[in-house]
Amino acid sequence: MSAAVRRWGAVAVVLCACGKGGTGPQEIVVIPSGATVRAVAESLAAHRVIRSRIWFRILTRIGAKDQRLQRGTYGFRRGEGSAAALRALVSGKAILRRFTVPEGFTLLDIAQAADRELGIAPEQFLVVARDSGLVTEFGFPAPTFEGFLRPETYLVAEGTGAPDLVRVMAKAFEAAWKPEWDSAALAQGLDRRTVVILASIVEAEARVEGDRPLIAAVYRNRIRRGMPLQADPTVQYAIQLATGSRKARLFEKDYGFESPYNTYLHPGLPPGPVGAPGSRSIEAVLAPAPVPYLYFVAGPDGDHVFSRTYGEHLRAVRAVRAVRR
Repeated sequence: MSAAVRRWGAVAVVLCACGKGGTGPQEIVVIPSGATVRAVAESLAAHRVIRSRIWFRILTRIGAKDQRLQRGTYGFRRGEGSAAALRALVSGKAILRRFTVPEGFTLLDIAQAADRELGIAPEQFLVVARDSGLVTEFGFPAPTFEGFLRPETYLVAEGTGAPDLVRVMAKAFEAAWKPEWDSAALAQGLDRRTVVILASIVEAEARVEGDRPLIAAVYRNRIRRGMPLQADPTVQYAIQLATGSRKARLFEKDYGFESPYNTYLHPGLPPGPVGAPGSRSIEAVLAPAPVPYLYFVAGPDGDHVFSRTYGEHLRAVRAVRAVRR
């Protein structure tokens, strides 16, 4: 048998031994810049993506693939095999992009971020995120996914489309929701929809961590007394929903902006959440501070000044304006 035949026969054995595609859980593998082929093989084996480090290293030498490996963060399945892993590393198609959704982001905010960072057209994302049938599939008490997509950092595969992204974020919200939250809500006469709506307002208002339970107390006290919420974030959301852009600051005329979300014009809760609340705001709504406050105004440093009466509130507003001047 010639050396060439023996060589290609060995290659054939290697190819057969590389696996037929993994069915195990996903493994996140980081291939740092400057990593050697040996280091890449060690990392893949440690994550159980490949079974043999030697087979992988041999395969990389065919066609000089060792010179074409693309470094980055990858998502592989356990047992995927050397051939499949090598194809992904050469093409870069399995590279995961980091996609961060901050707390308080609205669907429009998320759509714009997905456009910038993932190349997903905003209109495609919004069509899926407002698909009532898909929302019903998840069992969320809302007509859209507004407020029900988890704000966090995701690792998203290259080429991921809007449907998959929305599903991943909705599943993350579902997984993060604690059963005790439902129990606490039920004990207080609240449902999940109400909790998420109030938490989204608290999220938009809070700038200092310790203010969340106090802000939640103000709104729950107002609801208990039958007072209008008069929450600025609902006005900002109404304007963004109508115009496509968010206002950094509200002026007197903005409070008359006609929308069912404007809680200065319409009593009770807005029709839905006004952004994506984080866990801390949800917990603040379910465990508000035991205080009698009904009013607050944002101070110059981001914290809020809280008041029991309208007279106290007006004095606090004047004091804050004086400091700002």
